[in-house]
Amino acid sequence: MSFHPRRASRIGLSILIGLSVLAAALIVPSGQGARAEAREIRIAQQFGIGYLPLHVMKNRKLLEQHLQRAGLPQVEVKWSGLGSGVAMNDALLSRSLDIASGGVTVFLTVWDRTRRSFGVRGVAILNALPMYLVTANPNIRTLTDFSDKDRIAVTAVKISTMAVTLQMAAEQTLGPGKHATYDGLTVSMRHPDAMAALMSGRSEINAYFGTPPFQYQLLQQPGMRKILSSYDVLGGPATFNMLWTRGDFHKENPKIYGAFLAALREAQAFINADPDEATRIYLVEDNAKLDPAFVRAIITDPDSRFTTTPLNSMKYAEFLHKIGTIRTKPDSWKDLFFPELHDEPGS
Repeated sequence: MSFHPRRASRIGLSILIGLSVLAAALIVPSGQGARAEAREIRIAQQFGIGYLPLHVMKNRKLLEQHLQRAGLPQVEVKWSGLGSGVAMNDALLSRSLDIASGGVTVFLTVWDRTRRSFGVRGVAILNALPMYLVTANPNIRTLTDFSDKDRIAVTAVKISTMAVTLQMAAEQTLGPGKHATYDGLTVSMRHPDAMAALMSGRSEINAYFGTPPFQYQLLQQPGMRKILSSYDVLGGPATFNMLWTRGDFHKENPKIYGAFLAALREAQAFINADPDEATRIYLVEDNAKLDPAFVRAIITDPDSRFTTTPLNSMKYAEFLHKIGTIRTKPDSWKDLFFPELHDEPGS
Protein backbone atom coordinates (compact mmCIF):
# COMPACT_ATOMS: atom_id res chain seq x y z
CA MET A 1 0.00 0.00 0.00
CA SER A 2 1.39 3.42 -0.98
CA PHE A 3 1.78 6.19 1.57
CA HIS A 4 -0.29 9.34 1.04
CA PRO A 5 0.82 12.30 3.22
CA ARG A 6 -2.49 14.15 2.85
CA ARG A 7 -4.50 11.07 3.77
CA ALA A 8 -2.25 10.47 6.75
CA SER A 9 -2.68 14.08 7.80
CA ARG A 10 -6.45 13.78 7.67
CA ILE A 11 -6.34 10.53 9.65
CA GLY A 12 -4.09 12.12 12.25
CA LEU A 13 -6.39 15.11 12.55
CA SER A 14 -9.40 12.84 12.98
CA ILE A 15 -7.62 10.92 15.76
CA LEU A 16 -6.72 14.16 17.55
CA ILE A 17 -10.29 15.43 17.29
CA GLY A 18 -11.61 12.13 18.63
CA LEU A 19 -9.21 12.11 21.57
CA SER A 20 -10.02 15.72 22.41
CA VAL A 21 -13.75 15.04 22.43
CA LEU A 22 -13.25 11.92 24.60
CA ALA A 23 -11.04 13.77 27.05
CA ALA A 24 -13.53 16.61 27.37
CA ALA A 25 -16.32 14.13 28.06
CA LEU A 26 -14.35 12.44 30.85
CA ILE A 27 -13.43 15.60 32.75
CA VAL A 28 -15.99 16.24 35.49
CA PRO A 29 -15.19 18.82 38.20
CA SER A 30 -14.94 17.45 41.73
CA GLY A 31 -18.29 17.40 43.52
CA GLN A 32 -20.22 18.24 40.34
CA GLY A 33 -22.50 15.49 39.06
CA ALA A 34 -23.94 17.33 36.08
CA ARG A 35 -22.38 19.96 33.87
CA ALA A 36 -23.85 23.45 34.22
CA GLU A 37 -24.86 25.36 31.14
CA ALA A 38 -22.44 27.87 29.63
CA ARG A 39 -21.95 31.29 31.20
CA GLU A 40 -22.10 33.00 27.82
CA ILE A 41 -23.41 32.57 24.30
CA ARG A 42 -21.30 33.96 21.44
CA ILE A 43 -23.10 34.79 18.20
CA ALA A 44 -21.59 36.08 14.97
CA GLN A 45 -23.44 37.84 12.22
CA GLN A 46 -22.68 39.31 8.86
CA PHE A 47 -24.20 42.35 7.21
CA GLY A 48 -27.11 42.98 4.89
CA ILE A 49 -30.87 42.59 5.12
CA GLY A 50 -30.42 38.82 5.21
CA TYR A 51 -29.26 39.19 8.83
CA LEU A 52 -32.16 41.39 9.92
CA PRO A 53 -33.55 38.84 12.43
CA LEU A 54 -30.24 38.91 14.30
CA HIS A 55 -30.18 42.71 14.19
CA VAL A 56 -33.66 42.74 15.76
CA MET A 57 -32.63 40.20 18.42
CA LYS A 58 -29.63 42.31 19.34
CA ASN A 59 -31.34 45.70 19.22
CA ARG A 60 -34.37 44.65 21.28
CA LYS A 61 -32.38 42.37 23.61
CA LEU A 62 -34.75 39.52 22.89
CA LEU A 63 -32.28 36.80 23.78
CA GLU A 64 -31.56 38.37 27.15
CA GLN A 65 -35.30 38.42 27.85
CA HIS A 66 -35.74 34.76 26.96
CA LEU A 67 -32.70 33.77 29.01
CA GLN A 68 -34.26 35.59 31.96
CA ARG A 69 -37.50 33.65 31.50
CA ALA A 70 -35.53 30.40 31.34
CA GLY A 71 -33.95 31.17 34.71
CA LEU A 72 -30.53 32.05 33.23
CA PRO A 73 -30.13 35.78 33.83
CA GLN A 74 -26.39 35.33 34.43
CA VAL A 75 -25.67 34.17 30.87
CA GLU A 76 -23.84 36.89 28.94
CA VAL A 77 -24.79 37.47 25.30
CA LYS A 78 -21.83 38.39 23.08
CA TRP A 79 -22.21 39.56 19.48
CA SER A 80 -19.47 39.82 16.87
CA GLY A 81 -19.22 40.44 13.15
CA LEU A 82 -17.41 38.12 10.75
CA GLY A 83 -17.02 38.72 7.04
CA SER A 84 -17.62 35.24 5.59
CA GLY A 85 -19.07 31.82 6.21
CA VAL A 86 -15.58 30.32 6.06
CA ALA A 87 -14.47 32.56 8.94
CA MET A 88 -17.63 31.52 10.80
CA ASN A 89 -16.76 27.84 10.47
CA ASP A 90 -13.17 28.39 11.60
CA ALA A 91 -14.38 30.22 14.71
CA LEU A 92 -17.08 27.65 15.45
CA LEU A 93 -14.72 24.67 15.25
CA SER A 94 -12.05 26.42 17.32
CA ARG A 95 -14.76 26.93 20.00
CA SER A 96 -14.45 30.69 19.95
CA LEU A 97 -18.01 30.96 18.62
CA ASP A 98 -21.27 29.22 19.53
CA ILE A 99 -23.76 30.25 16.83
CA ALA A 100 -22.59 30.82 13.24
CA SER A 101 -24.55 32.49 10.46
CA GLY A 102 -24.18 32.49 6.70
CA GLY A 103 -25.25 30.96 3.44
CA VAL A 104 -26.78 27.51 3.13
CA THR A 105 -23.98 26.11 0.93
CA VAL A 106 -21.24 27.08 3.40
CA PHE A 107 -23.25 25.36 6.13
CA LEU A 108 -23.65 22.19 4.05
CA THR A 109 -19.89 21.83 3.63
CA VAL A 110 -19.22 22.02 7.38
CA TRP A 111 -22.19 19.72 8.13
CA ASP A 112 -20.70 17.13 5.78
CA ARG A 113 -17.15 17.37 7.12
CA THR A 114 -18.02 17.26 10.83
CA ARG A 115 -20.65 14.54 10.93
CA ARG A 116 -18.32 12.17 12.85
CA SER A 117 -16.56 14.80 14.94
CA PHE A 118 -18.17 18.11 15.92
CA GLY A 119 -21.63 17.15 14.69
CA VAL A 120 -22.48 20.57 13.27
CA ARG A 121 -26.16 20.90 12.35
CA GLY A 122 -28.54 23.71 11.52
CA VAL A 123 -30.39 25.66 14.19
CA ALA A 124 -32.89 27.35 11.84
CA ILE A 125 -32.97 29.53 8.78
CA LEU A 126 -32.99 33.31 9.00
CA ASN A 127 -34.92 33.90 5.81
CA ALA A 128 -35.68 33.06 2.23
CA LEU A 129 -34.60 35.92 -0.03
CA PRO A 130 -34.06 35.97 -3.80
CA MET A 131 -30.58 36.45 -5.24
CA TYR A 132 -30.35 38.19 -8.62
CA LEU A 133 -27.77 37.86 -11.37
CA VAL A 134 -27.43 41.47 -12.56
CA THR A 135 -25.35 42.78 -15.46
CA ALA A 136 -24.38 46.09 -17.04
CA ASN A 137 -23.41 44.47 -20.36
CA PRO A 138 -26.08 45.48 -22.93
CA ASN A 139 -25.30 42.39 -25.01
CA ILE A 140 -26.33 39.95 -22.27
CA ARG A 141 -29.99 39.00 -22.14
CA THR A 142 -29.76 35.39 -21.00
CA LEU A 143 -27.19 33.19 -19.27
CA THR A 144 -25.95 31.81 -22.59
CA ASP A 145 -24.87 35.29 -23.71
CA PHE A 146 -21.97 35.39 -21.23
CA SER A 147 -18.53 35.02 -22.83
CA ASP A 148 -14.90 34.77 -21.73
CA LYS A 149 -14.77 38.57 -21.76
CA ASP A 150 -17.28 38.85 -18.92
CA ARG A 151 -16.61 38.71 -15.18
CA ILE A 152 -19.21 37.90 -12.54
CA ALA A 153 -18.69 38.95 -8.91
CA VAL A 154 -19.70 36.47 -6.19
CA THR A 155 -18.74 36.46 -2.52
CA ALA A 156 -16.64 33.30 -2.87
CA VAL A 157 -15.83 31.41 -6.06
CA LYS A 158 -17.34 27.90 -6.21
CA ILE A 159 -18.49 27.68 -2.59
CA SER A 160 -20.76 30.66 -1.89
CA THR A 161 -24.52 30.28 -2.26
CA MET A 162 -24.39 32.62 -5.28
CA ALA A 163 -21.62 30.63 -6.97
CA VAL A 164 -23.40 27.31 -6.38
CA THR A 165 -26.71 28.74 -7.63
CA LEU A 166 -24.89 29.87 -10.77
CA GLN A 167 -23.59 26.31 -11.20
CA MET A 168 -27.12 24.96 -10.84
CA ALA A 169 -28.39 27.46 -13.41
CA ALA A 170 -25.59 26.49 -15.82
CA GLU A 171 -26.52 22.81 -15.62
CA GLN A 172 -30.22 23.55 -16.06
CA THR A 173 -29.48 25.71 -19.09
CA LEU A 174 -26.66 23.78 -20.78
CA GLY A 175 -27.25 20.20 -19.63
CA PRO A 176 -25.88 17.64 -17.15
CA GLY A 177 -22.19 17.97 -16.32
CA LYS A 178 -22.04 21.61 -17.45
CA HIS A 179 -22.24 23.10 -13.95
CA ALA A 180 -18.69 24.50 -14.02
CA THR A 181 -19.12 26.33 -17.33
CA TYR A 182 -19.15 29.81 -15.77
CA ASP A 183 -16.78 29.16 -12.86
CA GLY A 184 -13.91 30.72 -14.79
CA LEU A 185 -15.86 33.97 -15.12
CA THR A 186 -16.48 34.37 -11.40
CA VAL A 187 -14.43 36.61 -9.11
CA SER A 188 -14.55 36.62 -5.29
CA MET A 189 -15.59 40.05 -4.04
CA ARG A 190 -17.44 41.59 -1.09
CA HIS A 191 -20.96 42.79 -1.87
CA PRO A 192 -20.26 46.55 -1.49
CA ASP A 193 -17.11 46.27 -3.58
CA ALA A 194 -18.89 44.34 -6.32
CA MET A 195 -21.66 46.94 -6.47
CA ALA A 196 -19.14 49.78 -6.63
CA ALA A 197 -17.16 48.05 -9.37
CA LEU A 198 -20.23 47.46 -11.49
CA MET A 199 -21.50 51.00 -11.04
CA SER A 200 -18.14 52.55 -11.89
CA GLY A 201 -18.09 51.12 -15.39
CA ARG A 202 -14.29 51.06 -15.24
CA SER A 203 -13.81 47.56 -13.85
CA GLU A 204 -13.59 44.20 -15.57
CA ILE A 205 -16.55 43.24 -13.38
CA ASN A 206 -19.67 43.66 -15.49
CA ALA A 207 -22.02 41.29 -13.66
CA TYR A 208 -22.87 40.47 -10.06
CA PHE A 209 -24.75 37.57 -8.47
CA GLY A 210 -25.90 39.38 -5.40
CA THR A 211 -28.19 39.79 -2.45
CA PRO A 212 -30.48 42.42 -0.93
CA PRO A 213 -30.09 45.35 -0.68
CA PHE A 214 -27.17 45.55 -3.13
CA GLN A 215 -28.90 43.93 -6.11
CA TYR A 216 -31.87 46.31 -5.78
CA GLN A 217 -29.55 49.31 -5.55
CA LEU A 218 -27.92 48.24 -8.80
CA LEU A 219 -31.24 47.78 -10.55
CA GLN A 220 -32.08 51.41 -9.81
CA GLN A 221 -29.15 52.45 -12.02
CA PRO A 222 -29.54 53.04 -15.78
CA GLY A 223 -28.35 50.15 -17.95
CA MET A 224 -28.57 47.47 -15.28
CA ARG A 225 -30.77 44.42 -15.87
CA LYS A 226 -31.68 41.23 -14.07
CA ILE A 227 -30.75 38.05 -15.94
CA LEU A 228 -32.18 35.52 -13.50
CA SER A 229 -33.32 34.99 -9.92
CA SER A 230 -32.32 32.19 -7.58
CA TYR A 231 -36.04 31.47 -7.20
CA ASP A 232 -36.10 30.65 -10.93
CA VAL A 233 -33.30 28.14 -10.41
CA LEU A 234 -34.69 26.59 -7.20
CA GLY A 235 -38.30 26.52 -8.34
CA GLY A 236 -39.52 28.90 -5.63
CA PRO A 237 -38.48 30.48 -2.33
CA ALA A 238 -35.31 28.91 -0.95
CA THR A 239 -33.21 29.10 2.20
CA PHE A 240 -30.73 31.94 1.89
CA ASN A 241 -29.11 32.72 5.26
CA MET A 242 -29.23 30.37 8.22
CA LEU A 243 -27.73 29.51 11.61
CA TRP A 244 -25.75 26.50 12.78
CA THR A 245 -23.83 25.22 15.80
CA ARG A 246 -21.85 22.26 17.13
CA GLY A 247 -23.51 19.16 18.52
CA ASP A 248 -21.91 19.60 21.95
CA PHE A 249 -23.23 23.14 22.36
CA HIS A 250 -26.73 21.94 21.52
CA LYS A 251 -26.51 18.98 23.92
CA GLU A 252 -24.89 20.73 26.88
CA ASN A 253 -26.96 23.93 26.82
CA PRO A 254 -30.63 22.98 26.27
CA LYS A 255 -32.03 26.04 28.08
CA ILE A 256 -29.73 28.48 26.33
CA TYR A 257 -30.43 26.84 22.98
CA GLY A 258 -34.18 26.95 23.61
CA ALA A 259 -34.01 30.61 24.60
CA PHE A 260 -32.05 31.45 21.44
CA LEU A 261 -34.56 29.71 19.18
CA ALA A 262 -37.49 31.38 20.96
CA ALA A 263 -35.81 34.80 20.57
CA LEU A 264 -35.22 34.16 16.88
CA ARG A 265 -38.86 33.28 16.31
CA GLU A 266 -39.94 36.39 18.17
CA ALA A 267 -37.60 38.53 16.04
CA GLN A 268 -39.00 37.12 12.81
CA ALA A 269 -42.58 37.63 14.01
CA PHE A 270 -41.67 41.22 14.91
CA ILE A 271 -40.28 41.88 11.41
CA ASN A 272 -43.42 40.54 9.79
CA ALA A 273 -45.72 42.49 12.13
CA ASP A 274 -43.86 45.83 12.23
CA PRO A 275 -41.77 46.39 9.07
CA ASP A 276 -41.45 50.12 9.84
CA GLU A 277 -39.64 49.52 13.12
CA ALA A 278 -37.70 46.62 11.58
CA THR A 279 -36.52 49.05 8.89
CA ARG A 280 -35.35 51.54 11.52
CA ILE A 281 -33.46 48.82 13.38
CA TYR A 282 -31.75 47.62 10.20
CA LEU A 283 -30.56 51.12 9.30
CA VAL A 284 -29.16 51.61 12.82
CA GLU A 285 -27.56 48.20 13.32
CA ASP A 286 -26.09 47.92 9.81
CA ASN A 287 -25.13 51.61 9.73
CA ALA A 288 -26.75 51.73 6.30
CA LYS A 289 -27.19 55.02 4.46
CA LEU A 290 -30.32 54.02 2.57
CA ASP A 291 -33.78 55.47 2.04
CA PRO A 292 -36.09 53.88 4.67
CA ALA A 293 -38.81 53.44 2.04
CA PHE A 294 -36.36 51.50 -0.12
CA VAL A 295 -35.46 49.15 2.75
CA ARG A 296 -39.09 48.70 3.79
CA ALA A 297 -40.02 47.72 0.24
CA ILE A 298 -37.43 44.92 0.35
CA ILE A 299 -38.58 43.68 3.75
CA THR A 300 -42.25 43.60 2.69
CA ASP A 301 -41.65 42.21 -0.79
CA PRO A 302 -43.72 39.01 -1.25
CA ASP A 303 -40.50 37.22 -2.22
CA SER A 304 -38.94 38.05 1.19
CA ARG A 305 -39.77 35.52 3.88
CA PHE A 306 -38.56 35.76 7.46
CA THR A 307 -39.15 32.28 8.85
CA THR A 308 -37.28 29.51 10.67
CA THR A 309 -38.66 26.85 8.28
CA PRO A 310 -36.05 25.47 5.81
CA LEU A 311 -37.15 25.92 2.20
CA ASN A 312 -35.63 23.98 -0.72
CA SER A 313 -32.52 23.26 1.35
CA MET A 314 -32.42 19.72 0.03
CA LYS A 315 -32.03 20.92 -3.54
CA TYR A 316 -28.74 22.53 -2.61
CA ALA A 317 -27.64 19.43 -0.68
CA GLU A 318 -28.53 17.05 -3.52
CA PHE A 319 -26.73 19.21 -6.07
CA LEU A 320 -23.56 19.56 -3.98
CA HIS A 321 -23.52 15.81 -3.45
CA LYS A 322 -23.99 15.14 -7.14
CA ILE A 323 -21.01 17.29 -8.16
CA GLY A 324 -18.84 15.90 -5.36
CA THR A 325 -18.58 18.97 -3.12
CA ILE A 326 -20.05 17.06 -0.18
CA ARG A 327 -19.61 13.33 0.36
CA THR A 328 -22.85 12.59 2.19
CA LYS A 329 -26.32 12.99 0.75
CA PRO A 330 -28.88 13.63 3.50
CA ASP A 331 -32.01 11.48 3.33
CA SER A 332 -34.16 14.40 4.45
CA TRP A 333 -33.82 18.05 5.38
CA LYS A 334 -34.26 16.87 8.97
CA ASP A 335 -30.81 15.24 8.80
CA LEU A 336 -29.38 18.75 8.47
CA PHE A 337 -31.13 20.37 11.45
CA PHE A 338 -31.43 19.72 15.18
CA PRO A 339 -34.70 18.07 16.32
CA GLU A 340 -36.29 21.29 17.67
CA LEU A 341 -37.12 22.20 14.06
CA HIS A 342 -38.42 18.83 12.87
CA ASP A 343 -42.11 19.64 13.41
CA GLU A 344 -41.95 22.42 10.81
CA PRO A 345 -42.95 21.80 7.17
CA GLY A 346 -39.42 22.10 5.82
CA SER A 347 -37.92 21.05 2.52
